[in-house]
Amino acid sequence: MWGDRLGEDHEADNQVSGTVHGAVVQVGTVHGDIHLAAGPPTAPRVPGPGHPADDASPWQLPSVPPLTDRAVELAALERHHRTALEHRSGTLAAISGLGGVGKTALALTWLHGLCPAFPGGQLYADLGGQSPAGAGDPAEVLSRFLRGLGVPGSRIPRAVEERASLYRSLTARRPLVVLLDDAATAAQVRTLLPGGTSVTAVTGRARLPGLSVDGCCQIHLEPLGVEDAVALLDATVADERVRTQWKDARALVRLCAGLPLAVRVAGARLAARPARRITTLVRALEKEHSRLQALTIEGDRTVQAALDCSYATLRADAARLYRLLALHPTAEFGTGVAAAVLGGPGGAPDTATVVGLLDALHDASLLADAPQPASGRSDGDGEGPEPGGPAGEWDGTEERHRFHDLVRLHALAKAEALDPPQERRAALRRILGFYLATATEAESLIEPQHRTLPRDLGPHPVTPADLGGDPGRALDWLEHELPNLMAVLRTARADGWPEVTWQLADAMWPLFLRRKHYEQWRAAHREGLAAATTAGDAAAQCRMLTSGGIGELDMGAGEQALKMFERAAALCERLGDRLGYARTLNYRGLAHRQSGRPERAGELFARAAAQLPALGDERAGALAVLNLADSHLDACASATSGTAVHGRDDSAVVAPADSRDAVRALEHAQAAHRVLAGKGDVYNAARAAIAAGRACLALGRMGEAEEQLTGALGVLRGMNADFEAARALGALAALAERQGRARLAAEHGRAALRLHEGLSGTESAQARQVRALLARLPGENEDRAAPGGHGETSDRGDAAPGGHAPASDGHDASPGGHVPASGGHAPASDEHDAAPEEQ
Repeated sequence: MWGDRLGEDHEADNQVSGTVHGAVVQVGTVHGDIHLAAGPPTAPRVPGPGHPADDASPWQLPSVPPLTDRAVELAALERHHRTALEHRSGTLAAISGLGGVGKTALALTWLHGLCPAFPGGQLYADLGGQSPAGAGDPAEVLSRFLRGLGVPGSRIPRAVEERASLYRSLTARRPLVVLLDDAATAAQVRTLLPGGTSVTAVTGRARLPGLSVDGCCQIHLEPLGVEDAVALLDATVADERVRTQWKDARALVRLCAGLPLAVRVAGARLAARPARRITTLVRALEKEHSRLQALTIEGDRTVQAALDCSYATLRADAARLYRLLALHPTAEFGTGVAAAVLGGPGGAPDTATVVGLLDALHDASLLADAPQPASGRSDGDGEGPEPGGPAGEWDGTEERHRFHDLVRLHALAKAEALDPPQERRAALRRILGFYLATATEAESLIEPQHRTLPRDLGPHPVTPADLGGDPGRALDWLEHELPNLMAVLRTARADGWPEVTWQLADAMWPLFLRRKHYEQWRAAHREGLAAATTAGDAAAQCRMLTSGGIGELDMGAGEQALKMFERAAALCERLGDRLGYARTLNYRGLAHRQSGRPERAGELFARAAAQLPALGDERAGALAVLNLADSHLDACASATSGTAVHGRDDSAVVAPADSRDAVRALEHAQAAHRVLAGKGDVYNAARAAIAAGRACLALGRMGEAEEQLTGALGVLRGMNADFEAARALGALAALAERQGRARLAAEHGRAALRLHEGLSGTESAQARQVRALLARLPGENEDRAAPGGHGETSDRGDAAPGGHAPASDGHDASPGGHVPASGGHAPASDEHDAAPEEQ
């Protein structure tokens, strides 16, 4: 605040400048005392790491970069926000301008200033308006936003309109700030606008006049004026040169066209050489105009000149790394990518060398730090971190780096000019190999039995990222790198490496199974199928059809899944692959079962159960037998309820003691258990025990049912297989109800309901069945006589076997709660033998 100036004529000049928090009193001449009364001072609560307003709130905004001036633009944004508040509406502002002009810095400065008033959180998305891969898909952005707001992946709608509606509904009750960075079109933005009184800032190279109809304030940034650019240069150089050589400083910022990016690059160049005079850099920029014609970014050549000057100071090895990193399909990457780029027949250089070269690029302002993955991550169910505990969480120990889009274009142009095509192609192949190698390592940690087809990592040795040997950390790496993985598999097919595309899609299976990224699941397998077809690899085509078909089945598209399974069957038959064809019998049975054709499903399961062991795959045959057991239990449930049951029904089944379906279900479940236990497949053996327990319950054999279900529950809890653990708890609740033990039934039922809701959403069939059981229980404080004389009570008292169910984390459930033949950290099985469980 500027102080008062009282002249002899007693006129006062009383002004306030800058940002003021709290009350301000401005007066001229004061006579007498002044008394100000106010409530107790309250410091604004600034949400963020270490001081969140709500632990469940997202805090996604990047940190505030340096901002020089822009007072006029900030004032305009503040006025627009105040007007929106007066009308009780949301605030929308779009900031446009030349690349490197400071759009994101302005938006972040404004939004961070508003954060104390918005404890609901912050959302951030890079919409990729200038990305070579094309603008981001609003459906994927909405999925990330909903997950950030705590919506479990399995409850995220598949239709983009439904996602947008849910997003608006959540934010209408929870105002927050949103930054949509690098937007391409108004239509792309409009789908992502929150509800209520939230504040949204949009940045983009182009103006977005279409947003004006949404009440948008349009701010177009021009390059900095000379004085402001000199101030930014002074802050970057951080010594006396700008003040003592101010004429040269003004000439330098004019050559930078006032772009903050160019000024910072030039300043960093000077800061690295304290003895260099500013005029030396001015002369260098002036001389380079004639040779910078080939690289034009939005008509401005002075930015290229500044970048060329920084590039010219790099050592040869750092310059090579700079050029080859531009071949990476996206702007962001980890240190492991840099090591792969520098590899060759003898492998990559040591870590210290790679880090030193990256540091050189950072020092020259040619790379920026990228946000690190959050530690202690939850899968979005709000139930805590992934299995594996704190040691298993993806802790961001690998540094991450990001190209500014202009800098990346500059580096790419340098690579095209200086590196032979064969060297660029070899470097790109090493990048692809790094991602394939790390994804394969993650796959092996999470599901060691999944990979049955070869992987081609390239002609040179590649070192994968360090996953610490931990399945939870491996799963988090796959999810954090998902945008890069999708870009890599598309790049591989486009550039003539189709085998990398389908192999990478195959290696990503554990991520799709557990974290429910529906669009990417479908897109990856479509790309993989096209690549396998191009490569003429029939086995790979079958894998993509069956893996992709299981995804469609999980998404409820049973008929589409059936078409894919039948196509795989026809391909196997044409190739004479009898084992592959027999496996498709199981898949087709699942699709028919989901689509309400139990007789056809049972026929296919029976054929698979007969053929697979004869062809040498006893384990897959046992899984088909287990599917038969479940089908007979469906028939029991249908007979009991009087309505057809298609797919899994966890409700209590009561059958006559001589019920053929109950007896057959028990026989099949016991047979499957013997084989699966003998093969060391403890997860699927536990699933078979659940089926046996439910069959025993249907037959009134209470002691046997409790033994089977309690044993299965202990195994499944040990591997965090929450979907199947919930099924065991539901059956135990039904058992306790039959025994007249209402309190124990309620305990089991509530534990099952917590797991079901975490995995499949509150409206899943399983959750409804458990809620129905809880609703019909009498008072929970007293046991009652067992109905129907089934008095085989347990001597366990009322404690739930194994204690309460752990918090759900979705780690073992496939989309929609469907669980295949592997789960948790048990010896995992190939999903191509598995029976994804139906919802």
